[in-house]
Amino acid sequence: MKITKLHIPETKSAPEIDFNPDDGMLVLKGKSIPENATKIYEPIIEWLKEYILDPPEKTFLHFNLSYFNTASSIWMARMVKVLSKIDDRDKLLTINLYFHVEEYDEMDDDDLQDSISIVLKVIHDATVSLGIKIFGIDDDDTIVKERLILL
Repeated sequence: MKITKLHIPETKSAPEIDFNPDDGMLVLKGKSIPENATKIYEPIIEWLKEYILDPPEKTFLHFNLSYFNTASSIWMARMVKVLSKIDDRDKLLTINLYFHVEEYDEMDDDDLQDSISIVLKVIHDATVSLGIKIFGIDDDDTIVKERLILL
């Protein structure tokens, strides 16, 4: 049975979740500061565990979050860890991280390392090809700059 699309609307404390298994676009957008992160993210992890059984050739995980708390970052790392278990080196997982262009422009190498640490900590045994894209966006969410990091 094919997994169905997952869509959860944005709330004051949780991001919009828009996961499409057909085209591999997995988008988190907004801010993530839920009081109970487990309640929000556990069903997402379960969905991802099903997704990795039959993913498309390319998966794009978009973290377009204006703000997230520590609990959310733990769950984000868990999402990356689950997706890194796609068991096919011919398939590609791209993690897309979005920053306001002013923050993007101020990033030095240490800041860049910090921004991708959520990915680096959990992918040491990845079974899928992996890349990271970092985007600088303006106030209208338009991409104005980008960097690609292949792992």
